[in-house]
Amino acid sequence: MADWNTRLAVTYTDQDGNTVSVTPIDTFTPSFSLSAEVLHSIEATHIGVVYSPQAISFSMSVKAIGDVAAKLTSLALEGKRFDIVLQETDDGSDWSYKKLVMKECIITSATPTTATISGAPSATFSGFSLGASSEPKTGAAVEIP
Repeated sequence: MADWNTRLAVTYTDQDGNTVSVTPIDTFTPSFSLSAEVLHSIEATHIGVVYSPQAISFSMSVKAIGDVAAKLTSLALEGKRFDIVLQETDDGSDWSYKKLVMKECIITSATPTTATISGAPSATFSGFSLGASSEPKTGAAVEIP
């Protein structure tokens, strides 16, 4: 059994081409919905498949320390598109993918937590992506749509 000791790096590329590291980050949750429905007929069942459009969404929680939360809030308020890249840090070898890219992302909601006496406040950003690509360590790369 392998020891999981690899860190994933989350970065985004803004419209100006600058790569911004999302740190400190508490969680990043991508979601891919690749729906398909079985096609039936009066004379036979399971005769085909109807594909629905792909839906790609994400949620990330960051500490409101430094400027990352402010930069993500600015992207949300301005409605700017950006790319999110998930990849292993330079010393990693545990993850199945070289890189996972969510392209043309839009933030649809930002939810800051309450400031308290102890601990750093955080903010959760959610949104969707218009495309994605994955580059596995072995096998062919895939891109949608």
